[in-house]
Amino acid sequence: MFKRIKTKSWIWIGLALVIVLGLFFYFVNLSSVGPSINKNKGVQLTQNGAGQYQTVIKDGHYLTSAARGLTATSQGNQVDTKDFESGLLNVAKSHFKTGRYIFQEGQYLSSDTMSSLLGRQSDSNQNGLNPKDNGKTDSSREPIYIQSMTEQDFMTKDGSNLRLAGMVVGVAMNTQDIYQKEQFGANYYQNISEEQRINYGKKIAPKIIKRIREQEGVAKNIPIVLAMYANAPEDSLGGGYFYSEATSKRSTSLTAWTPIDQKTVVFPKESSDGSSLGSDENTGFTNFKNDIANFFPNIAGATATGKFENGKMTSMKVTVTTQFYSQTEIEAFTNYVSSAAVKFLPSSANVQITIKTANETQALLVRKSDDKSYEVTMM
Repeated sequence: MFKRIKTKSWIWIGLALVIVLGLFFYFVNLSSVGPSINKNKGVQLTQNGAGQYQTVIKDGHYLTSAARGLTATSQGNQVDTKDFESGLLNVAKSHFKTGRYIFQEGQYLSSDTMSSLLGRQSDSNQNGLNPKDNGKTDSSREPIYIQSMTEQDFMTKDGSNLRLAGMVVGVAMNTQDIYQKEQFGANYYQNISEEQRINYGKKIAPKIIKRIREQEGVAKNIPIVLAMYANAPEDSLGGGYFYSEATSKRSTSLTAWTPIDQKTVVFPKESSDGSSLGSDENTGFTNFKNDIANFFPNIAGATATGKFENGKMTSMKVTVTTQFYSQTEIEAFTNYVSSAAVKFLPSSANVQITIKTANETQALLVRKSDDKSYEVTMM
């Protein structure tokens, strides 16, 4: 009897010690830079999933960039904004490993500095990266080459603080400039050739690096990666793509430009598209579209965009427009789409299918690469 009581006592003592130690380490973690976001003051870090960056929380709020969303003109393809930012983060991962570096929204180029850089060069704006206005309104005019820029900062821990260890800056170059000959007049379109775009980007790259290194808090020897992006024309269903990158290790010098093999393909492909890229995927998508149209004739159409890297599709986004209003019809159609998608759409790429009317989304189907089935969400 005595031994049994003694054993239970040690068990309770052990449990008490575990609780005390647990509380001790919990409060120690709250007082330092770490993954907790419960503290209201100071800098904390979010938890990161596999292959993702930890991000910065300051005084209980996500640290945003004051210059995010600034553009040289109001026109542009709205599909590009999200693709530009997410694609830039993928570029960054090849330079700054997710397990070592912490991601922070751009904090060193202010909105005023970014607006100045995106403007035309003039007597009042010597920092403008776009060329001076030559006053022409025909094909000989100087176009707006640079539509937007995005800064991403990569930090490392320095004791209880964070230190800037590198930067990635995306530069979105226009493939088409939209302008008016008179205020509030008709829109005119000036195409920018691939050669013009690439050459102008290389020309202004050292100026961008110089301006960044002039900002307070940016060390002279941190690596700065410039990633060049080609905006899609305004009427394109697909977004643009990154096409080259270079790194400045110090001063304004840059390494040799390295091509980035990215492309966006719109499905179904037009007969005038002579490229073989996406031909197999186009056949599969056409069969998918015909199959669901034959089974449910009330669909108004289906389109898709595919992202390719190094000639391999990495993701596909499909939009199916319907005229269904009955919930049972929508559910039956969604179930059929999910089975047809498994049969006809790529299995080695991430696929997202949106089923919608002209006014509202009805269902969302998502499958990660190599998954066996789609995850379905009814709206």
